[in-house]
Amino acid sequence: MAYDLKDVFYLDTSVTIAATTSGAGSGQLDLSAYIDPIARGRTKGTGLAIYKAHYTMTDDANNNPVAAGETGTARIAMVAGLGVGDNATGDIQITGDAMQASNALAVSVMDYWGPGSGAGSTGFQSLVQPSEKVPYVIVRDNVCLCYEQGSDFTAGTILSVRLECAQVTLDQATLNQLLRTQTV
Repeated sequence: MAYDLKDVFYLDTSVTIAATTSGAGSGQLDLSAYIDPIARGRTKGTGLAIYKAHYTMTDDANNNPVAAGETGTARIAMVAGLGVGDNATGDIQITGDAMQASNALAVSVMDYWGPGSGAGSTGFQSLVQPSEKVPYVIVRDNVCLCYEQGSDFTAGTILSVRLECAQVTLDQATLNQLLRTQTV
């Protein structure tokens, strides 16, 4: 399962964080075309290895970086198999450890502070990330981009993620272990 230029491809998704609206939101990415968690005879199961997750935050009015006065903050996560669908800001409540490092389903977790938030450092801070040497292998049919605001965004903001990934063949023992750990 080596990081190989000929095997790696990109998947992406985005969500819009509504201006002056509290709460959480999500966007679901369907992975069913890339994953087959069933080994049949001599055919092995297939998972999706996520090597890197790249995030951007842009102003939804003109696709520029967020304004210098933006005070919004958020916890952001890519969560395997969460299956919550697409939800506008405030339409979902994300409970438990879904966006914590302790969640076995957390592919990537970031914190974001807007430039005007008053935080010592602004922008993204990575908390959990897969890597080229140790990718996160998803064997569920979806992954969700979720966010929970710490403080409301003053302007509509687009949160995007680009995933570097590759389909990988899994032996039965590895597939079984991943299926056990990737349950909600």
